[in-house]
Amino acid sequence: MNFRTWLGGIVIAVLLLGCAASEQSLATQGDWYQIGYRDGIAGHQQRSYQSLHKLGAVQIANYDEGYNDGVTQYCNPDFAYQIGLSGQYYDGVCAGTPAGNQFRMEWQRGWDQYTSH
Repeated sequence: MNFRTWLGGIVIAVLLLGCAASEQSLATQGDWYQIGYRDGIAGHQQRSYQSLHKLGAVQIANYDEGYNDGVTQYCNPDFAYQIGLSGQYYDGVCAGTPAGNQFRMEWQRGWDQYTSH
């Protein structure tokens, strides 16, 4: 393993730990809205109460509100093509939303171009 590979691995590990610590910090502060928002805006599936409870005394209503706000922004079809083109897998979180079908089609168009390279 060369130095650049080793250093790159260290940098990625530090960034991942920073994200985890940040999430734990938000839970400790009781900012469940922000945890939900981050999950939604990233296009992740909504977490279960049990998985959230592992972070602390979950306030599920605040998490749900943040998650819904994040998903609303994520599901904007104007950005779906870029999300697919960047190689981000779509996990179906926009299904059932007003722009869900349009989002899926635009994401698929970008994903097809991403995977054809």
